[in-house]
Amino acid sequence: MKNVIFFIALFGLLSACSGDDDTAPDNYNTTLIGDWKLIEVLADPGNGSGSFYGVDSDKILTFHADGTVTSNGVLCDMSLTATGGSNGTYSASQSVFMSSSCINPEYNYPFVQTDNILIIEYFCIEPCKAKYMKI
Repeated sequence: MKNVIFFIALFGLLSACSGDDDTAPDNYNTTLIGDWKLIEVLADPGNGSGSFYGVDSDKILTFHADGTVTSNGVLCDMSLTATGGSNGTYSASQSVFMSSSCINPEYNYPFVQTDNILIIEYFCIEPCKAKYMKI
């Protein structure tokens, strides 16, 4: 009788576990979610000699768990100003964001996140990038 109760309990525990628990939504990246402050920009003059330089800016990007991204500035360019605001959506699995307020709303802006640093690559002929730090 004890064996029957043990197997019923074991079966109940095993059937309560689902295999889809390991499947996270596309934007489930807790290290990306939150506020990011603009700290540096890179604008290469075309000869490969460009490097990041520090900026004084209040521009903040916020990645939300629901797949949206907001900013107190313009999402679509390297502007330093925090005037106005814009928003868009992002894909953590593809490391891109897009916004209908951009000149080309279909363009996917690629980003790379390493720990507390986020680098966004903007569309231009030479490399144009902005570096943000998580706050």
